[in-house]
Order: sequence, then structure tokens, then C-alpha cells
Amino acid sequence: MDLGERRISWAARAMPVLTAIGVRFDEDKPLEGLRIAACLHVTAETAVLMGALRAGGAEIALAASNPLSTQDDVAEALGAYDISVFARAGVDRGTYYRHIHEALDISPDIVLDDGCDLVNILHTERTDLLSQVSAGTEATTTGVIRLRQMTSEGALRFPVVAVNDTRTKRMFDNRYGTGQSTLDGIMRATNTMLAGKTVVVAGFGYCGRGVAERAKGLGARVVVTEIDPVKALDAALQGYAVMGMGPAAEIGDVFITVTGNRDVIRGEHLAVMKDGAILANAGHFDVEIDVRALDDLGVEVHRGVRPSTDEYVLADGRRLLLLAEGRLVNLTAAEGHPAAVMDLSFSAQALAVAWLARERGTLVPGVHDVPGEIDVEVARLKLAANGMEIDTLTADQEEYLHSWRYGS
Repeated sequence: MDLGERRISWAARAMPVLTAIGVRFDEDKPLEGLRIAACLHVTAETAVLMGALRAGGAEIALAASNPLSTQDDVAEALGAYDISVFARAGVDRGTYYRHIHEALDISPDIVLDDGCDLVNILHTERTDLLSQVSAGTEATTTGVIRLRQMTSEGALRFPVVAVNDTRTKRMFDNRYGTGQSTLDGIMRATNTMLAGKTVVVAGFGYCGRGVAERAKGLGARVVVTEIDPVKALDAALQGYAVMGMGPAAEIGDVFITVTGNRDVIRGEHLAVMKDGAILANAGHFDVEIDVRALDDLGVEVHRGVRPSTDEYVLADGRRLLLLAEGRLVNLTAAEGHPAAVMDLSFSAQALAVAWLARERGTLVPGVHDVPGEIDVEVARLKLAANGMEIDTLTADQEEYLHSWRYGS
């Protein structure tokens, strides 16, 4: 067994729900005859998802959703599943997009996206394929934002299920997965100790909360920056310091962007940061930290001073450390979310794909929620896999909850 196969096998051990769904798919063949084009991070966990969909009868072409996150040994091993893979670690931007085009050459019936790049290309450069596509799924906050913008402009031509917006995905993948894997990536890249450091977390959504919680748990002083007053108040009431990025830039030791927006850390912020400040992005695309501004400020750039770490020397001698070229630090400098977390997200995605296959032709173009019963089923299966039981309502409790006639 080669390294890629060992990675996939190891991940599958921690993904009992998705493995069970794969067995069910192999029996029922809910995806028989369908072609699926996917743009996802090519990791061992993704390979387990691809195996389940392939077992369901689908023909699959997979491209990477990030040129730095691909595990080449896993990409090679996926050939054993009879899956076409167009991905290679560290490719340039042009090759990255060429790979997405090659995955789309399958002329898909259903698409799986992670950031909306594939859907964007379908609607701009491969419009000849749109009539064939019946539906899709999107797994990130960034991608869902882009899809809702397309919907508001009447541009989205087929229904897309927002897998990112399930309760299980937001709570476990975004909060616990991103929280743990982001700090894992930072520590692997820099070997820094977070205890006693000031960690600035930009964005206090589910991902930002997870990062802040994990950093606080490791002994860091956590500062939160936000644009949403409700989220900012939530952060303050949880004990975090809340301020704008301007003043935070002057006191932070580690900066982590988790917003899904661009230019969160800009030139004016970089210009006042401490010597040795660490810059990491855990949002999605490499636009949250203004890397061009960093290039302009740097008089010297030392590439690879540590794994996934570039050192920018400013005119006054200060050094700023950029991790993962401003791309996703948890997938570039580490291995992404633990497999146990991805078991939930990918199980919901697999069941959503099967649901879309059943509902083909009945959904209107736009962004759709995953059916609530899928979310509940995934959670129940995960509890059972972990040997946990929960209570059920009695008949009297059911009646009480569904009647307005009971007084206080």
C-alpha cells in the first residue's frame, strides 16, 4: 500500500458515517448514470467522499479548489477508485484554472464546488455546459456569498444546495475544524508558542469563534476585529478585546483573517505591525491579506525561512512573516480539518447529492438549504458511531409542544 492509499485508509477510520453511507450507496446506486464534476481540496478526506459517490454509481472528475492544498499522493491513489483527478500541488494560477476546465470537460450533471470557482467558470467561460447541469452543492461561506450575489442578479442558472449552511457544518466543521486546524498550521509553520502572545482574529463568524476559542485555550490574549456590531458584542461578552484593525495592528503578534472578504489587512496595517508579526489567512481566497501591499513594503523577501513561511523585511528592518502565501493556512501548512470533523460535512454533502439526484428538475435556480432531515440524520449517525444515546420526547411532551392550549 503506497502513501496515498495509507492516508485515505487512515482518514476513513475516523469517518464511520461517510463510510456507512458509501456502503449504502453501493447497494442502492442512487447516482447511477450521473456525471459529477467536483472542485474540492484534494485530500485524504475528500478521497473518502469521492469513493462514496463513485460507489453510488457516479462518474467523477475532480479538480483542486486550492493549488497549495493538494496531496499529490492522494490524487494519484484516487485512480484506484476510477476517478479522473486534475490536481497537482503548487501549480500556478493558469494551471489551476486549466484543471477546473478539464474537470468540466466531463459535461457534468451535478457539480460540487468549494469557493464557487467552478460555478463561476460555468457561467462565464463554459456556458455551453449549463443546460446539462441540473444542480450543485457549495461547501464554503465564501462560495455561498458569491452564489447569493449571483442569485440576486438573476445570473445563477441552476439550483445549488448550501452545504456550508447546515447546523452540523457550521458548528463542527467551521468552528471546531477551522479552530483546530488553523492553529495547527500556524504552529507547524512557525514553531511559535501562542501562550502569552496577542492573537488578532479578524471576523467572528463560526470560523472566527473557533479560532478565538482555540487560541484562548492555548493561553493567548485574543483580540477580535469585526464589522458586524452584533458579532462584535458577542465577542466582547465572551471576554475578548474588540477593536478595529488599525489599533489591533499595533499590538498583535499573530494575525488570523477569517472573513471571506478582501483587504482585511491592508498596507496601513502592515506599516505599523511589530517586528516578527505573523500573518495567516483562514478565510478562503488569498485576498484577505493584501499581499501586493506587502510586496511593495518589503525591501527583501526571504522565501521558505520555515515551511510555508516567507519573511518580508521592511525598510526599517522590521520583519513580517506571511504564511502559506496568504492562502488557507490550515490546508497549506497543515492537513486541514481532522477527518472526524470532515465525516460530518462530507456525509451531509453525499446525502445532499443523492437528494439532488432524486429531485432533478423540481428545484428552481438559486441557493437552497440542505433538507433538515439530512442534517439530523448525519448528527444521529455520528452519535451512534461514537456510542452515544440521546433522549426522545414522550407522547405528553410532543402534545405539549404542539398545542397552544396549555397555560403557564
